[in-house]
Amino acid sequence: MIRIVDYGMGNLRSVQKAFEKLGIAAEIVTSPEQIASAEKLVLPGVGAFRDAIHELRRLELVEPIREHIRQDKPFLGICLGLQLLFDVSFEDGEWQGLGVIAGDVVRFPSLPDLKVPHMGWNNLELTGPSPLLTGLPTDASVYFVHSYYVRPQDESVIAARTSYGVNFTSMIARGNLFATQFHPEKSQKVGLKLLENFSMR
Repeated sequence: MIRIVDYGMGNLRSVQKAFEKLGIAAEIVTSPEQIASAEKLVLPGVGAFRDAIHELRRLELVEPIREHIRQDKPFLGICLGLQLLFDVSFEDGEWQGLGVIAGDVVRFPSLPDLKVPHMGWNNLELTGPSPLLTGLPTDASVYFVHSYYVRPQDESVIAARTSYGVNFTSMIARGNLFATQFHPEKSQKVGLKLLENFSMR
């Protein structure tokens, strides 16, 4: 059973409906106990990093999420769920993240003709093989909505990049840990294929 973490910051139903479209059972969970017993975990998220990490701590969800990842059980972070994995975010201040992936979260640079947030369809540049990318075209197009992007210290975790003013990390993979800056649940056939691949882990 796939479990989707509800901490008040994600478009949970959209993610759940995407799995349901594939005929895959996925339930929304809120408690540390439900996360601790999950076989596969999805951490979605939209909104501000500060509010999200505050809610995860308030609800006592941080350690169960970290432990799930430490045990190398399948985990998928989506959008803000990717950024929260990192050490620190500089979104409207400086905020400590989950510290699962070494690196930081920074805003897109101020460049002429570069609209922030980065919103809409853009291509993935696949940087290496990843189980979640099996069956995807090398120039797959996916849907983004974000003003900040992650900078991992260890580039070996980068599964895909995307160009938008800078060449930023749009997906990471390490063991059974996966996370995307884009929204698979909004990325039509490509996104559904990625979610199907995750469900098979």
